[in-house]
Amino acid sequence: MNRFGKEATPALGRPAGSFLAFAMALAAGALFAQQTPPQQPSPDPRQQPGAGAQVHTGVNSGLDAEARLQNLLADHQFFRIEAQLDQLPPEQAQFYRGILANRSNDVKASIKLLEPLVDRVAASGNAAQEKLLRKALAEDYLRSGDLAQAAQAYQALETRLQGHLSPDEQDEIEIPLKLLPLAAANPPMTVEPYDPFLLQVSHNPLGLTDLPVYVDARPHSWMLDPTAPFNLIARSLAKEAGLKVSDEFAIIHSLTGRPIQVHVTVIPRFTIGGRITFRNMTAFVFEDADYFFAKSNYRVQGVLGYPALSALGSLTVTADATVEVQPFKPPQPAEKPVENDPPTPGARFFLDGDQMIVALGSAGQERMYVVDASGQQTYLTSRYYDEHTADFAGRKMELFSIPGSQSLPPQPAFVAETIPLTIGPTEVRTHYIQVITAPIGLAALDDVYGVLGMDFLDQLKSYTFDYRTMRFGVRTE
Repeated sequence: MNRFGKEATPALGRPAGSFLAFAMALAAGALFAQQTPPQQPSPDPRQQPGAGAQVHTGVNSGLDAEARLQNLLADHQFFRIEAQLDQLPPEQAQFYRGILANRSNDVKASIKLLEPLVDRVAASGNAAQEKLLRKALAEDYLRSGDLAQAAQAYQALETRLQGHLSPDEQDEIEIPLKLLPLAAANPPMTVEPYDPFLLQVSHNPLGLTDLPVYVDARPHSWMLDPTAPFNLIARSLAKEAGLKVSDEFAIIHSLTGRPIQVHVTVIPRFTIGGRITFRNMTAFVFEDADYFFAKSNYRVQGVLGYPALSALGSLTVTADATVEVQPFKPPQPAEKPVENDPPTPGARFFLDGDQMIVALGSAGQERMYVVDASGQQTYLTSRYYDEHTADFAGRKMELFSIPGSQSLPPQPAFVAETIPLTIGPTEVRTHYIQVITAPIGLAALDDVYGVLGMDFLDQLKSYTFDYRTMRFGVRTE
């Protein structure tokens, strides 16, 4: 899917917000239920009272429980799965603890839990479970910076489960599957120690955030995209900086919606605002023309994605175009928390495939939304509409085009004048939001309550992605 604004051509109707995570370019779909033996259907969580809340339905043994857990996972019901872990058989509990650790970005725990299960799950013949496990491990290796092992894991996923991957799932893994072999031999990226700092940023003509960076001491502006799977650089900049660009390349289509040729390079020294320095940063090289937006006459110089931004610890973007960065500095047991660096109050967020999912609402009544800092427009889905149908009685319906999904026809929708959203301890009232009235057939949208884009984030005094605690926090005053 197109990640860089509405001017570019979207890919296959996938919604914006690819990766963080990442996690970067990598969601399990409703396919799970189709890959298990016939059984009594489980109730659809969205049809149950308090869908999204923790519901104690008990855990049965056997295939029924497995299919239901996979459906809950595909539906982003992480809290409900967490509540049932102690009722599961040990190996099944280990499997889902590992998957949940992956979603919570606890990479070390996820690898430790899932690696010992690979052979047994593969031998079981349960393709849905094997797909979940292999995809999670591939994401874990990628997030940990082990590009060689990540390349092998994505290849194993594609080789063993090709016949079980939906077109959307194939698109999700296309970028890491094809690009990682180009970078498998690259040295690991390192980050030099740094102190908390403030940085002035700017909005580019697409309405997205640009950061001042230095590529081997040459100043440039790179687009900020916390959910992009990799760092990207334009060929002209790579040439200007004297970087060695690989002769080998890959052809991918799911980044912009059309086939593009991508090479790889290593940036020996990369600095954000002169305050934090990365050594041996891997970046993938695109042709300048592939990210030129004619309507705004804007050419993307580079994209700073998850591999770099996750090293920032906590990233706060304020309304006065300032970025505040707090580094990862885990306190020693004898140390007290730093007074000027308290934990971020906010809502838990998760990295689910190629989406950043945030749990909004009061405890026990959470609803899952996508936060898309690289998308321009906020809208709510039929899942929200189903719970608030009465609010739109007597309203005039109109057609709404899903941003970045030109392959989809315009959808019937209402405009909500004011919608309250609870983000941790803070209530945010957002205005004039499109609400789609019917499912559109894309699990990535139909299984969440809405997409929060830059028009929503720009209403806030500040918003924070805290990777240290996996909290999304906001401030309204």
